[in-house]
Amino acid sequence: MRYLAIDHGVKRTGLAICDAAEMIASPLCVLRGPKDICGQIAQIIDKEEVEAIVLGLPLNMDDSEGSQAKKVRLFAQQLGRHVSVPIHFQDERLTSFGAREKFEATGLPKAKRRTLLDALAAAEILQNFLDRPDRT
Repeated sequence: MRYLAIDHGVKRTGLAICDAAEMIASPLCVLRGPKDICGQIAQIIDKEEVEAIVLGLPLNMDDSEGSQAKKVRLFAQQLGRHVSVPIHFQDERLTSFGAREKFEATGLPKAKRRTLLDALAAAEILQNFLDRPDRT
């Protein structure tokens, strides 16, 4: 099954995809701004033959859901009106931190890292989902 992971943000939304064997998550792209983001994601789902979505859910450190998690759940409802594939949620705590750490080791310029960070964070979200024994 091919999964598309989404690290949803106000300014940028990172996307990542996995191979058909569900082993490796790879950064795909970063979408800018909120304008027609659901339509753009729907096109990517068709083009990449995605069968399910994994949406990063920003939980608080105590496992509670704050205002950002509520915004992500609202986005999931909006996206659900544009796509027919199932949407799963994955705890995204510390994924941006992990992505940032990986990028710092590469030596890429800061501007280039910022551009790619959201897609790498989406790949971290997806890999965490793929590694979960209870995901099925």
